[in-house]
Amino acid sequence: MSMTEKTVAILLAPRGTEDPEFAKPHAALKEAGVKVVVVGLEPGEGETVNNDLDPARTYAIDKTIDEVSADNFDLLIVPGGTVGADKFRGEEKVVGLAKAVADQGKPIAAICHAPWLLVEAELVSGRTLTSYPSLKTDIQNAGGQWVDREVVEDGGLITSRNPDDIPAFNAAILRALSA
Repeated sequence: MSMTEKTVAILLAPRGTEDPEFAKPHAALKEAGVKVVVVGLEPGEGETVNNDLDPARTYAIDKTIDEVSADNFDLLIVPGGTVGADKFRGEEKVVGLAKAVADQGKPIAAICHAPWLLVEAELVSGRTLTSYPSLKTDIQNAGGQWVDREVVEDGGLITSRNPDDIPAFNAAILRALSA
């Protein structure tokens, strides 16, 4: 299956998703010819932020979490941003989507604070991950091993620490889609 036949979901919170962690993977996938579906908690638009507090840009939501299933996608991307990531892990339907994607053996890519969703979905036990450093204890308490590296790929999970790691994060996503 070529990249043009792949479909990726990227989550976008109503407000609080870190702009580069959403926009740069989105752009890299589009450039590779991948169909990207922006999935939000509610219809309309999501507003990204820079450094968790400063408003950045708004993006259109393609589908709400109620309108999608794991069957629709080849990979799920969860951008960071403290507020956005916290919203995702608190939404039962988002947690359910992450579990379903993993159950189908499809990759999940999570950056910065986004591994909180992986913890909530009980996907980290026995796996090695990275994240924003403040999540280290959460990952360890959930049975995962935390390491300080720009990207970690383990058992279908792709994780990175922060916006500086986006080139490695995007490369890992594209590798996973090529497999």
